[in-house]
Amino acid sequence: MKSVKKILITYTALMLAALGVLYLGFQKAMLKVEALPSYTDEELRLYRKIWNAMNESMFQNRQTMFLYVFLFWLAILILGYTFLFVTYWTLVKPVREMEKYATEIAKGNLDVELPMHKNNLFGSFTESFSLMREELKASRQREIAAEKAKREMVAEHSHDLKTPVATIQATCEVLEVKQRKRLETLTEEEAKKDAESTLEKIGVIHNKTQMIGQLVGNVFRATLDDMEEIKVETSEVPSGMITGFFQNLKEYGNIILENAIQECLVRIDPLRMEQVIDNIVGNAYKYAGTDVRVRFDEVEIELQKRERFIKITIRDEGPGVPESDLPLVTEKFYRGSDTKAQPGYGLGLYLVKTYMERQGGGMEYYNDNGFVVELLVKKV
Repeated sequence: MKSVKKILITYTALMLAALGVLYLGFQKAMLKVEALPSYTDEELRLYRKIWNAMNESMFQNRQTMFLYVFLFWLAILILGYTFLFVTYWTLVKPVREMEKYATEIAKGNLDVELPMHKNNLFGSFTESFSLMREELKASRQREIAAEKAKREMVAEHSHDLKTPVATIQATCEVLEVKQRKRLETLTEEEAKKDAESTLEKIGVIHNKTQMIGQLVGNVFRATLDDMEEIKVETSEVPSGMITGFFQNLKEYGNIILENAIQECLVRIDPLRMEQVIDNIVGNAYKYAGTDVRVRFDEVEIELQKRERFIKITIRDEGPGVPESDLPLVTEKFYRGSDTKAQPGYGLGLYLVKTYMERQGGGMEYYNDNGFVVELLVKKV
């Protein structure tokens, strides 16, 4: 607005200056009486009479001409003001309104409304901007509602899971104590083997409930504290621990380890790595329902420097993922077109990719006579 006022003041000053120059020009155009030579009185009276007549006629002509010039100047002034007003109304004002509107939108204020001016040059733009604002506002409201519902669901389910998990853990501890006492009193070899087998199963159940308890605790804390991500804390552990993760998943079906993992130290978060393997094998069991084959290979990859990894290839023999869904299966909350009949939230492979990257490794996946997932675990 200040720049518009400056333009108006400058234009007015220039026009007034032009008017002053014209007025001075007309004033200088008057005839001047010069020194007259010696004339007779009769000749002098005649000369003065002619002079007065000429001067009166010239004065009238000058006045008329100045009036015309003034009217022309006034018309130019009015046309200039009109042009400035139209330019401001059709160009400057809409641009300023959109600038102010865009600033408010950038600040996150989606309640501000942009006035509609369909008759000016930017009429269609203002309508489009308004539709964009409404859509952004509706999208934000949907996002807030969905986030609130998700957090309430997670908090509620996490809280509800604590009780059965605690009960299972307590029951396992009681059974373990009783079975150990019974094992001490048994003498027959077969009875001892049976008791040891039962004791082993109780230990598996106990370990699984501990893992569930840790995961539930993480989710519950993330919900209450409004955390954006769950931490991944890596450490150096023996590579054989990864084999154990697969061996603990016998409830999913037949898992075939085609070779042994190289004995070395790897950098992983054991809890997150176990969750990664559980998600992949669980998906194979849920969607393919076939044997799962696992192979371990050592590879070197050139990143910022040459680094060594253990590549874990996990392969099922199912139909694979539809090609249209394949690029999106690691997106958060995305569920493929062939998963509608199965329960889930579309987080499994998203978490797999996230956890592997935060452990310093990576993940690749593709179809090859089934669905194949390759995990890269960094060697120490």
